[in-house]
Amino acid sequence: VQLQASGGGLVQPGGSLRLSCFASRWTLDYYRIGWFRQAPGKEREWVSCFSSSDGSTAYADSVKGRFTISRDNAKSTVDLQMNSLRPEDTAVYYCAADDPKGHLGSSCQRKDYYAMDYWGKGTQVTVSS
Repeated sequence: VQLQASGGGLVQPGGSLRLSCFASRWTLDYYRIGWFRQAPGKEREWVSCFSSSDGSTAYADSVKGRFTISRDNAKSTVDLQMNSLRPEDTAVYYCAADDPKGHLGSSCQRKDYYAMDYWGKGTQVTVSS
């Protein structure tokens, strides 16, 4: 399973960025995709989840209402639209995928978001004036 994150950059507070996680169509169909971030000196934090199996999504409280996760079939990506960015959103952002597990399979209703099996390289997001 190969994942590639892109779209990071420098943005002012209040601005927007759109991150993309590229993977094969089969990967996006079969695995749920998670976005994570890691700021300097901090542990990796789960941000959002997308599942094509049941269309479910989930967000961390810290980004709810500001970030939106979606799939772009034309680009074969799962995108993270980030609005109203804050300095505390500054981090390296990663996308990941995990094998279906238990009766919920690859649904984002499974709350074990940190149980990811495959990771892509990160993309830097810096929110600063």
